[in-house]
Amino acid sequence: MKHAESVTFGGSGFERAGELRGDADKLAELLAADTARVMPVWRGKPLIKGEDHISLAFVHATHPVFDDAREAPVFLGIDDGLAYFARDISPWKAPENDISKVGDFVDDSEQRHPALPDGQRFAELRRIMSLLNIRDAELAAMSVGVFAWHRTHKFCARCGERSNIALGGWQRSCPACGGQHFPRTDPVVIMLITRGNKVLIGRSPHWPEGMYSLLAGFMEPGETIEAAVRREVFEESGIRVGAVGYLASQPWPFPSSLMIGCWGEATTDDITIDPKEIEDAIWTTREEIMEAWASRSSTLIAARKGAIAHFLIKNWLSDTLS
Repeated sequence: MKHAESVTFGGSGFERAGELRGDADKLAELLAADTARVMPVWRGKPLIKGEDHISLAFVHATHPVFDDAREAPVFLGIDDGLAYFARDISPWKAPENDISKVGDFVDDSEQRHPALPDGQRFAELRRIMSLLNIRDAELAAMSVGVFAWHRTHKFCARCGERSNIALGGWQRSCPACGGQHFPRTDPVVIMLITRGNKVLIGRSPHWPEGMYSLLAGFMEPGETIEAAVRREVFEESGIRVGAVGYLASQPWPFPSSLMIGCWGEATTDDITIDPKEIEDAIWTTREEIMEAWASRSSTLIAARKGAIAHFLIKNWLSDTLS
């Protein structure tokens, strides 16, 4: 696909400098430097600044905002000679009136830490992802994803002992049995299933009323991408799929997915949904989707901007998939 790496979170070319992760002395030196850039992250929300042009915000490693941190910083990499880190400050207690929407599908709340300047605040990444430049989007996805893994993998999967952060934040090591654990990525197929001028879309019950997106599902052990596409589409909608191909991928750190964007040609029309999987599925035409994207539809809301579903549908509409 000619525009594959232009999807949000992909293709910035950031140098992760993985060869430095095992050098604790070098990482300490980089972190202590005046030029080190450290991004605070609170409950999966990166620190941002700006109004018309939003960007990530970084502070020095000794900034008092990190008084609430319980774990060491994660080393992100090197960019233009500068070392980048992120550090989780989720133990900070934000004012109660600021957290009622945290964790919701649509979280438009922003939290401001008293130790930070006016204009800097924590924001839900899914809400701002399409507003960030390509480099900031990748750094945010890295940080949010690795902290999500640390939050749910504090104990050794072998023996149950509490594990310790190692390799600059990219490993957890067990002091009891010596087990080594690394951040996981879960492959998910997401499918642009077409039949002539129509595309198959569906919705989950917890989504905003009228919002539809492409069908998607987790891959299973021993399964090819193509088989996963056909299985998931049939399980969710009852539609049979013939030819399948790959289009693009997107890291999706909510919490740990890699979205594998595919196309597929439907061989049947009749939809029979599995209510345990999705709430609804429909065939819709190019013209109907274009009406929705122009906010002229009373029944259909477009997929979230910045998500790979939006990206794939946009390229389908403009005939730029290949």
